[in-house]
Amino acid sequence: MNLADLRRDYKKLALDESHVAGEPVAQFQRWMDEAIAAKVDEPNAIALATATKDGVPSVRMVLLKGFDAKGFSFFTDFRSQKGRELAENPRAEMCLHWKELERQVRIRGPVEKLPIADAARYFASRPLESCLGAWASLQSSILKSRLELEERVGEARARFKDVVPLPTHWGGFRVVHEEVEFWQGRPSRLHDRLRFRREGDAWKLVRLSP
Repeated sequence: MNLADLRRDYKKLALDESHVAGEPVAQFQRWMDEAIAAKVDEPNAIALATATKDGVPSVRMVLLKGFDAKGFSFFTDFRSQKGRELAENPRAEMCLHWKELERQVRIRGPVEKLPIADAARYFASRPLESCLGAWASLQSSILKSRLELEERVGEARARFKDVVPLPTHWGGFRVVHEEVEFWQGRPSRLHDRLRFRREGDAWKLVRLSP
């Protein structure tokens, strides 16, 4: 089945309250599975928005690396701009946009660090060059030139050879979802927007005006 056929099939379902899972992670899993089946490019790419303690926002693309009932996870250098902002203002919002399926998901909530064991397990699965890069790059800092970065990579390669340990400045964050909004494109800009909001131990589902 080609992408056009997939899009037509998904639109038959629309985004109706009677078809949505009872909680947001199960619904997100459905949509992620469908994005993968549709061969969406980088289906786990997310725009991650953070802010300073004074409320100055910043946003960048990262990769979602896991999700479950606890939250939605990604990894980064703690010394990066996002790492520093999350240290002083531990809240964030994620947005996934699957253009091919006319779908969008927004995830908002407080942020917590993942256990070191989770970071170590994921770090060990990364390609060697990516692991070396985590040691070589002081993310978001100013470089004199590209050559400076390449020299740092060379130093890391000489230091660690083929076994690169987890840096103490690198690890994972989890957005503990309090709100998750599912957006489905519809004709005439009359889009479907269903939002889950946590209320105690339960989830309240409401429809938002497009």
